[in-house]
Amino acid sequence: MEDTATLSVTKPIRCIVKLGGAAITCKNELEKINEENVEIVSSQLREAMITGSSSRKVPGMDWSKRPGKSGISCDADDFEDQTLDSSSFIVVHGAGSFGHFQASKSGVHKGGLNQTLVKAGFVATRISVTTLNLEIVRALAREGIPSVGMSPFSCGWTTSERNMALADLSMVAQAIDSGFIPVLHGDAVLDDLQGCTILSGDVIIRHLAAYLKPEYVVFLTDVLGVYDRPPSEPNAVLLREIAVSGDGSWSVVKPTLEDMNKQVEITVAAHDTTGGMLTKISEAAMIAKLGIDVYIVKAATTHSSRALSGEVKGAIPEDWLGTVIRFVGKANSTC
Repeated sequence: MEDTATLSVTKPIRCIVKLGGAAITCKNELEKINEENVEIVSSQLREAMITGSSSRKVPGMDWSKRPGKSGISCDADDFEDQTLDSSSFIVVHGAGSFGHFQASKSGVHKGGLNQTLVKAGFVATRISVTTLNLEIVRALAREGIPSVGMSPFSCGWTTSERNMALADLSMVAQAIDSGFIPVLHGDAVLDDLQGCTILSGDVIIRHLAAYLKPEYVVFLTDVLGVYDRPPSEPNAVLLREIAVSGDGSWSVVKPTLEDMNKQVEITVAAHDTTGGMLTKISEAAMIAKLGIDVYIVKAATTHSSRALSGEVKGAIPEDWLGTVIRFVGKANSTC
């Protein structure tokens, strides 16, 4: 693991945002982006990041040709007298219908690069996830957000038995200090012992939070937050607030459940090689243990907009729907 003393981030990090794969892609359609959600989320991020951008035009930064468009949109005059007063955000996105199929089909997450199928799957997985990364960067750039894609594999990040072994944050720090918004993603990476594996976006966020200490972290998902059971089931209850104690255990604060010792049921899609919601809650609890609030909320809603802007800090607004995970410093009855 890199020495934190070597990191020099002069701009304090306001927020790290996780764009959940299920929120930005159509999970049941291979490599299909949920364009409506991505467009809305990108707009909400612009409003949260760039001071005054909701009341004025911000020129776009995607100057590449797009399918169905006749030309490239770039007018240098739009940038005259423009000042970009943006707070420091980091964006990390999941893969959704990109990458998971390729990784699962070839067993990349289990390692074994000596097998041709695994090696081919590693290549195929990275082609898929970096394709999605480019589209997310372009969507943000069209909103005037100075975003730059950064792949963990290309940055030299590695694991050991699927646990983070090396994650050099120097390029991330330099990008932030230069005024850019780094956009990272879940990726196929090399592993010291098993050859290769999948490094999930949720694990990446926890690592970034530990070293860069943002004010808060927002997970944007395809559901309102964390439920006591799969949200599609009858009588599923949205957990509004979860408290994390010093030993890492967590308990539900709001609402008061009839059986506080009941297990919160977790389901993981068969093709999801990253652990799904179980990994998300575990990583969120570890972030909260650092004293950093975590908000899990449905993407492309007024609730996500309020979370991104920091409105949920402090007392949770009664009309806000989502899950807040906070550190309380003492043991509670755990779920």
